[in-house]
Amino acid sequence: MKNKIRTGLLSFGMSGKIFHAPFVKAHSEFELVAVVERTQKRAHEYYPDIKSYASVAELLNDDEIDLVIVNTPNNTHYEFALQALRNKKHVLVEKPFTSTSEEAAHLFREAAKNHCHVLPYHNRRYDSDFLSVKKVLESEKTGQPVEVYFRFERYKYTIGEKRFKEEAIPGSGLQYDLGSHLLDGVISLFGIPRRWHKTLGAYRPGSEVDDYVHIHLEYENGLQVFVKTSLLVLSPQPAFVINGTRGTYVKDRTDVQEKQLLEGMQPGDPGFGVEEEHREGILTWLDDRDVKHTEKVATAPASYLGIFEAVYQTLRHHKPYPVTEAQILAQLKILEG
Repeated sequence: MKNKIRTGLLSFGMSGKIFHAPFVKAHSEFELVAVVERTQKRAHEYYPDIKSYASVAELLNDDEIDLVIVNTPNNTHYEFALQALRNKKHVLVEKPFTSTSEEAAHLFREAAKNHCHVLPYHNRRYDSDFLSVKKVLESEKTGQPVEVYFRFERYKYTIGEKRFKEEAIPGSGLQYDLGSHLLDGVISLFGIPRRWHKTLGAYRPGSEVDDYVHIHLEYENGLQVFVKTSLLVLSPQPAFVINGTRGTYVKDRTDVQEKQLLEGMQPGDPGFGVEEEHREGILTWLDDRDVKHTEKVATAPASYLGIFEAVYQTLRHHKPYPVTEAQILAQLKILEG
């Protein structure tokens, strides 16, 4: 047990119960030690041996904890991550990593100063739909990508109850919520753009924050990438479209893990992370003789355990973490600009 990564969660709301605790428990090299619960004490119903603290400060003062997961409201990420680093803890930070690139740069400096790691939690890199896009790009069947669309669209007309998402405070709004996922995916696949143009809108009655985001990213090689997220799309378009010199790939969003987790399925259960039938992406491409082919691209099972495996490899075996400092700083400069 002493070699396991002893982990503390700063919140046991939806993200703690759904996106973090099940995977910490499922990974053989982690141990879920403690959680912060300010009011309702419910974590013990799921994890009988867990310690429940009433404040972040109490958890950070627990010498038994190696890794702190910052899954609190967006505007607190910087403050709590900084406190954890100064308590000599490794830190895994939910998106958005921070509200500004300056805050992010400070966290990376503070981590180095304290011989700790501060790691961005970007679970969408381990979604089956995104992995399908990555697989197609690696096959090079589309040729050189020319025009790419990444969309994350929902329909939520009424203002939500989560203050940190709906009020005009640092890190709020749709671009920091879903836009950070889209930008991370684009940057991880295509690198950092040379320039970008961004359009924001607030269309829901009474909205204080952006609920529509459109970002046009331009690359040195001429690639054009269009990122769009909106809360007013009743019939979403394909989430991923890649147009290249030799082919086109189109893929709907599946979000299968989140749906399964909300329904009570756990990592490791039969069928976890497996897309429903007939949800495959469609690849249309030309071979060396210019003969046109159309095929369905099957997707392997996916699991957010991948991000916890990456954390383990970084903390215990010093392997480079897949979400880099340069990528996070580039993402935040786009979001804050």
